[in-house]
Amino acid sequence: MSRPELAHLELLAEVDALVGRLNRWADDAPDWRPAEKCRALVRRLVDRANSLRVRIEAPLVVATLGGTGVGKSALLNALLGAEVLRTGRSRPTTTRPTLVCRPDITLEMLGIDPAAVELIHRDLPALRDLVLVDCPDPDTTEEENLPSPFGRGAGGEGGNSNLARLREILPHCDVLLVVATQQKYRSARVADELTAAARGARVVFVQTHADLDADVRDDWRQALGKKGDHVFFVDSLSALDDARSDRQPRGEFANLLDLLTRRMAGAAANRIRRTNFLDLMADTLDSCRRRIEEALPSVKKTQEAVEERRGLMARRIAARMQTELLTNRRQWENRLLGQAASRWGLSPFSLVLRIYQGLGGLLSGGLLYRTRTPAQMALWGAMEGTRTWRRWRRNRHAERGANRAAAEAWDHAELRKAAIVVDGYVAEAGLDRRTSRSDAIAAEAETAAEGFVARASADLESLVARLARRHTGWFTRWRYELMLAAMLGLILFRLGKNFFYDSWLVTPPAPVFGLDFYLSAGFWLVLWCLFLLWAFCSRLRRGLRGAVAELAVDWQDPSSADGLFAGVEQECRRVERFHRELEAIRSDVDRLRRQVEKGEG
Repeated sequence: MSRPELAHLELLAEVDALVGRLNRWADDAPDWRPAEKCRALVRRLVDRANSLRVRIEAPLVVATLGGTGVGKSALLNALLGAEVLRTGRSRPTTTRPTLVCRPDITLEMLGIDPAAVELIHRDLPALRDLVLVDCPDPDTTEEENLPSPFGRGAGGEGGNSNLARLREILPHCDVLLVVATQQKYRSARVADELTAAARGARVVFVQTHADLDADVRDDWRQALGKKGDHVFFVDSLSALDDARSDRQPRGEFANLLDLLTRRMAGAAANRIRRTNFLDLMADTLDSCRRRIEEALPSVKKTQEAVEERRGLMARRIAARMQTELLTNRRQWENRLLGQAASRWGLSPFSLVLRIYQGLGGLLSGGLLYRTRTPAQMALWGAMEGTRTWRRWRRNRHAERGANRAAAEAWDHAELRKAAIVVDGYVAEAGLDRRTSRSDAIAAEAETAAEGFVARASADLESLVARLARRHTGWFTRWRYELMLAAMLGLILFRLGKNFFYDSWLVTPPAPVFGLDFYLSAGFWLVLWCLFLLWAFCSRLRRGLRGAVAELAVDWQDPSSADGLFAGVEQECRRVERFHRELEAIRSDVDRLRRQVEKGEG
């Protein structure tokens, strides 16, 4: 495979990869006004890429651009070496693009609509690697219909003015010869069209009428800046006479001819097309970037409004949940006490806790033991069933109270107000307003409430388990066990001393303790156990209140309202991803442009 063929394949691969990525980026665009404009720009850029792909095997297409009477047709005749095009210095002679090429070149190979140009076939040496286009003047006074520089159908579709025809042909050109004279090198109309067309073509500047005008190329270069790399000063008529007389081209015209026929033609045409396409792509992406970044602050404000409303809703639900939990704290304290007792293990104080927890069951068991008749048994069963049902009902009420507080924290008035506020930001940002309608917000609020109920239930279960572990640690357990054991040891010491020492060894012997002692000892033991229970339960109560307050602080985070305004948030994130992908594509295009420039250098 030859190097030119390999260059063709590389160009096709690069174009196809970039176009495919741009198509995916445009297809994934969110329902957002700037994104819609970017999608339209990318579609037109893809059309340009298809045109580039069609003429990949064709010669370099060179077109003239300039005002009336600057000598565009005369310059092309000089390049052709024959008088093929009509010329005129004072009035426009070209009102329709005229394309001159070899007989074996068709307009289909160039991707040009046959109805858009006049075609002239000539078998001339200059046309071996070139196709020349004589464009109409953009600064005529003919009534104008202004389509986009990207081609037909982009605004003013089907315009019949010179300017419309010019703008239709320019996207198919690889090189623009910007022709001017001393008087017209600052033509505003030409400058406007050049700005639009130069994004997809290599630009060469030519000052004509060298036999009559002064050289103003220095002023032109100063005005052009970086674009003024190729600026020539030629006498087209003299160059045509040289060609007719078989004389070698001279001076600046020879340099211009060498640039077009040697340095830009042949295999170099592929590099030019690739560079032109990358430049056009970079300019298009820059235009998309400007549109997006101009609208991004409004999207950021929408995200901030969503976070603000979520935070407000989260604070409301946290406050209501905290109130509900503290109102039903007795039920949660009983659950905590039950878990603490189950984790305590087998010990004297754990026995006290279990007796306290099962006091109702002990009393009920005592009544069962006293039943003698079937009627008494039935009465006991009714009482026990009622007690069990009430206990279940209290626990269920406590759980449902927390869930109900979460589900009812967002009333309809607050939701409507939040929806109106967020919808205003969505409209200003140009996002899809279907995501901020009241019915959509209401459905999201219901889903968010269900999610928060599940989260709150899990947090409460974790809270009870965590507090049970904290209040049944070894230090806490040994402290209460030692205090209870001290009372039990004191009572047993008094009993042992009275029985073994005072009643046997002391003279005279003391009487053995009677029932009064046992009643008194039992009273103080029970009172001591109640004190320890009170201290332990107070510790649990304080820990539960503090933990509920901490939970309420955690629930005030906007993440507690996740799911509310989810549609709006999703659209904002799609915009951010859209912007990030644009930056990634721009970075790849810039990298490829540097590689191409390095290869050309």
